[in-house]
Amino acid sequence: MSKPVGPYTPIVRAGDTLYVSGQLGLLDGALVEGVDAQVRQALANMAGLLEGEGASLANVVKTTVLLNSIDDYAEMNEAYMDCFGDTRPARAAFAVDALPLGGMVEIEAIAVGQLEANPL
Repeated sequence: MSKPVGPYTPIVRAGDTLYVSGQLGLLDGALVEGVDAQVRQALANMAGLLEGEGASLANVVKTTVLLNSIDDYAEMNEAYMDCFGDTRPARAAFAVDALPLGGMVEIEAIAVGQLEANPL
């Protein structure tokens, strides 16, 4: 799991709701190459954060996907569908001028459901 690239908390619990800050396709502190790989890595990073709170991608009810280029929308969709399977959350997706560290994709999420309490 990558360290935050700014002064924010990667995941916050509010009752039975988890708010996951935007995740980039970072692996070992560096961006992976390409839209497909960045989507998959961002969601893997998200899954790791959720697992630490007793949840999984199956608990995600809403995501927001930020793209550096709207031309990457179709490629992002393919990787996103592979990662979420047949049970996909509600989603907004749009292009922005730039993303941190030169990322091509950033994904944030809200998760709810039967969440186990953090053991800490």
